[in-house]
Amino acid sequence: MKGITVAMLVLGVPLLSASVVLHAAPSGKNIVQQGNGKGAVACATCHGKQGQGDAAKGYPYLAGQPKGYLIKQLQDFAAKRRENPVMQPFASALSTEEIEAVAGYFAQLPLPAHVANEAKVSSSPDGERLAKQGKWSDGVPACFQCHGSRGQGIAPHFPAISGHSEAYIKKQLGHWRQGKRTNDPNGLMKAVAVRLDESEVAAVSRYLAAQSPVKKP
Repeated sequence: MKGITVAMLVLGVPLLSASVVLHAAPSGKNIVQQGNGKGAVACATCHGKQGQGDAAKGYPYLAGQPKGYLIKQLQDFAAKRRENPVMQPFASALSTEEIEAVAGYFAQLPLPAHVANEAKVSSSPDGERLAKQGKWSDGVPACFQCHGSRGQGIAPHFPAISGHSEAYIKKQLGHWRQGKRTNDPNGLMKAVAVRLDESEVAAVSRYLAAQSPVKKP
């Protein structure tokens, strides 16, 4: 009997180890760089290994974004509350734990390198005014009132907006205006976007794109 007990204990060690490995927390870094092998390809394919994005192709930076915001967007993509034919199948292939791991990995990465283009800043006074002061006569609050004092983002609903490409910002504002994007709290972004005319959308997009990404406090 003693021999059987000892044998069971000895045999049980590798079984226990295997169980621990199987239930190990998912690695956000591995998923970002390699995918999860279950339908979610590597996030780095579009957003870069350091989450720096690809402005030329319209992929936003994710590095340094608030973790809570990233979790919400992945959940919204998976649940089709935010439309995107590229992101929806990837997000749907991630488990709850994997979504949290990916969001946590991107959130702790350093912000992408970006130097503000002062010529663009000075040529967009209307954009700076909208970002910093808003247009209260038409019910438009300042961008920085919700997104942080310098556009650094406030989780879970307000992402970092400083330093994204001009084209990406214009595209998102357009989606809010057209009702293609609706996953904001209380319809706030749609209410703001529809009160901006085309020239104002262009101006604020130009101004925000000229800013360097801001480290969260």
